[in-house]
Amino acid sequence: MADGPEVDLTRRDLLKAGVAATVGVSLTIRETVAAQLAPAAAPAGFFTSGELALTEELAELIIPADDHSPGARAAAVAPYINSQLAEAFDDTDRVTWREGLLHVDQLSQTMHGVPFLQSAPEQRIAVLTRMAANEASPKLPEEKFFAELKSRVVHAYYTSEIGIKQEMEYKGNTYLPEFVGTNVS
Repeated sequence: MADGPEVDLTRRDLLKAGVAATVGVSLTIRETVAAQLAPAAAPAGFFTSGELALTEELAELIIPADDHSPGARAAAVAPYINSQLAEAFDDTDRVTWREGLLHVDQLSQTMHGVPFLQSAPEQRIAVLTRMAANEASPKLPEEKFFAELKSRVVHAYYTSEIGIKQEMEYKGNTYLPEFVGTNVS
C-alpha cells in the first residue's frame, strides 16, 4: 500500500463525488451553449451620449410634438440615426455627423457663448434658424450639415410608426367601396 494516509471511501461517497462532477460539467456546458445560442447583442451605437442628446434635441426642434402627433423624440429619431450611422459601410457619413454636431456647438458658442444644449430654448431656435438660412444653397459647414440633419430627421420620422400612423394618419391598404375623389362632369 501507499505511504500516505488511508482514505476510506464508501460507495455512497463515490456516487456523490461522481454526481457533483457531472452536474458541474453539465452546468458549464449549458452556460457555454446558452452563450453561443443567445442572440448577438445590438451593435454599439455611433454617437457619444452627448452627441445623442444633441441629435435628439435638434430632431425635436425640427419635428416638435404638437396636439396632432408626438414629435421626433417620441418617434426615436435620434436612436434610429445613431444605429444607421453605427452600421454605415462608409465612414463619410460618420465624419459628416461628428463634424456637423461640432459645428452646431461652435455656432451656439459664437452666437450665445454656451454650448447648444446649455442654451435657452429661444437661443436653440436662433441657432437652428441660422443654420437653415441658406437651405436652398448651403455654403457654410453648418448650413451643409443642416441639410443632412433635416433630411435624416424627416426620413427617420416619417418611416417610424408614429410618423406614418399618427402624423400621416396612414390606415394601410384598405378596401374603398367608392372613390371619394374629384367629380368629372
